Amino acid sequence: MSKTIGIFGGGQLGRMMAQAALPLNIQCTFYEANRSCPAAALGKVFSSADPELIPFTQSADVFSLEFENTPLADVELLMEHKTIYPPAEALAIAQNRLLEKNLFRVLDIPVAPFLPVDSVDNLRVAVDNLGLPVVLKTATGGYDGKGQFIIRHAEQIEEAWAQLGPAKSLIAESFVNFSREVSIIAVRGQDGDIKIWPLAENHHHEGILSHSIVPAPQSDDLQPVAEEYIARLLTHLDYVGVLTLELFVTADGLYANEMAPRVHNSGHWSIEGAVCSQFENHIRAVAGLPLGSTDLIQPTVMVNVIGQHPDVAAVLALDGAHLHLYDKSEREGRKLGHITLMPKNPAMLTTLCQQLAEILPEPLALTKETQIHI
Repeated sequence: MSKTIGIFGGGQLGRMMAQAALPLNIQCTFYEANRSCPAAALGKVFSSADPELIPFTQSADVFSLEFENTPLADVELLMEHKTIYPPAEALAIAQNRLLEKNLFRVLDIPVAPFLPVDSVDNLRVAVDNLGLPVVLKTATGGYDGKGQFIIRHAEQIEEAWAQLGPAKSLIAESFVNFSREVSIIAVRGQDGDIKIWPLAENHHHEGILSHSIVPAPQSDDLQPVAEEYIARLLTHLDYVGVLTLELFVTADGLYANEMAPRVHNSGHWSIEGAVCSQFENHIRAVAGLPLGSTDLIQPTVMVNVIGQHPDVAAVLALDGAHLHLYDKSEREGRKLGHITLMPKNPAMLTTLCQQLAEILPEPLALTKETQIHI
């Protein structure tokens, strides 16, 4: 069993992984530009700004990551001497939307029609072939709604290219008419054992996740399909650790949006809401330990704290509210923490969500009119 895990990144995900590692007597180190990052309270931070990659690679028995944009060059250098989970192949694919969509096709996971784009003329051809609306995205980079442009009218082609064209490598996708967005999160151990959490229904505000409902309402028929899709990915990639697959619910079934080779914001509910959280199971997998149960304890709603900190006392006064703050300064659009609502009586989830909506300072998709139907 590994006693120390090195993590590329020291944000809130690294922080929560380290929190899950401590009860297992596993320490974590971090490779992060900012030495006073959220994870700094949980272990030594090696600065990527200096850089200190070699000392970092010597600081742990095995390695992992918290962000899919971890530089592949750093991972490849590490792999000369140490092991990292998930595998570098999964990281490379997740960093390039074209590689990702092609993998989905190979594994018979439905995706919207797409075409590569590398010039404005190429973009016009893609729009003609795909039909409007078209979602233009950078093939690499981009998260929380960044790096994309929805072209609804042909007159917007020049504007879209001016905004994203300098990236050169782009992907144009047909717009998916979906009723809602869901995510499936699973973990695979070094022995090939796979465990999967219930689907989460995700609601966004200005491209940032606002809140997740677990289990996703009316998901009995969707759960086995989503499980099959993510199991194909895990097995094909010989994956170790937690993997997330974001999906659109359409009239024709589930369509894959993208995958994230890491623990995921829509899985934060699992800290209180599952027998074994995504963070603990990721640590178990990376350390070579048996996986824990992913069974739901009871229905939950996870709400992000964005931009401004809430009144802590007011949040904690809500029965069934669990507050997690990440030790981050306030900034517009920044994820500062999350709140898991898990009342003993699930019928109280709607009331709790409405009460919380009045407490949180930043506008979210969660409002005092929100209705939760589990």
